[in-house]
Amino acid sequence: MPMRSADMMREAADREACRALIAQGSRSFHAASRLLPAAVAEPALALYAFCRTADDAVDEAEPGQVEAAVESVRRRLDRIYAGQADGDPVDRAFTRVVERFALPRALPDALVDGFAWDALGRDYETIGELRAYAARVAGSVGAMMTVLMGARAGPVIARAADLGVAMQLTNIARDVGADARLGRLYLPKAWMREAGLDPEVWRAAPRHDAALGHVVRRLLDEADRLYVRSHAGIGQLPIGCRTGVRAAHLLYAEIGREVARRGYNGVDGRAVVGRQRKLALLARAILTGQRIMPGLRDEPLAETRFLVAAVEAGPAPRPQPGRSFGERAVWTADLVMRLELNDRRPRSVSGGASLGQA
Repeated sequence: MPMRSADMMREAADREACRALIAQGSRSFHAASRLLPAAVAEPALALYAFCRTADDAVDEAEPGQVEAAVESVRRRLDRIYAGQADGDPVDRAFTRVVERFALPRALPDALVDGFAWDALGRDYETIGELRAYAARVAGSVGAMMTVLMGARAGPVIARAADLGVAMQLTNIARDVGADARLGRLYLPKAWMREAGLDPEVWRAAPRHDAALGHVVRRLLDEADRLYVRSHAGIGQLPIGCRTGVRAAHLLYAEIGREVARRGYNGVDGRAVVGRQRKLALLARAILTGQRIMPGLRDEPLAETRFLVAAVEAGPAPRPQPGRSFGERAVWTADLVMRLELNDRRPRSVSGGASLGQA
């Protein structure tokens, strides 16, 4: 049934509200979205706008009110998934994304969990616990964007989550000192003790030495392992998406290499990739982005298995004639979106980094 003019006007107004929100606070993603066709940019903008407003609601909660703020976001999701989000343009726009792509509820719920873990100042004893955090703040968005692309096979979702977790670990290694100066510690505390470091003493007076370098190196080794695993998933994406995802993979892996070149020092300055090196990596992505790599059937990480299961168990989306290529190309927008989303949080530098800051 054709849309009524009033409905079309409201939908257009909701899209503009999402676009304005992102243009105000996330210029690099806004600029990237303008290069995408409408069928790509619109669902990505709506998803990102919801994530931004949800993050703000939890991040800006007063001490002792974090749980209440999280519950308020959950109620927003209740209304969105019931098709009853009538009061807010961002929520209405995200409702259309949820309905159009049959987006499993477990995915945005996982992201909200990650926001809450940050706001509550949670530490991580083991690498498994840290991967569980990264699965929520990065792997969940990777899974959502893969669904928007129309790629719902479990192995592809698993590899998308690998890439998100790898990027998050890279960011943590790069920003370990800045995080500590904000009172946050993401390094596995068990690894620190094994290296002869007292986590609480180090957090109070962060400094780089050989012991800390050993811990950071272990973290980057884990990220590299996951970057390798993610290769196979990139090869299963639509051809038009592979080069962009490969470029993001190469860029973030290079950030880790820059940390290594600094002696695994993430305390005394922030590792960046220079413009010329970025261009070289982009050229490499263009040349290698279409390759099909083995390893698609590797088991998902234990910490991301719930994301894979949620997509596999979910219903198929309704057909959308004439939009398949645009929808799938949304993954490229996520290269900016997923990591800029978390980078803007003042409480934790390691939440992520936009491509423009890498």
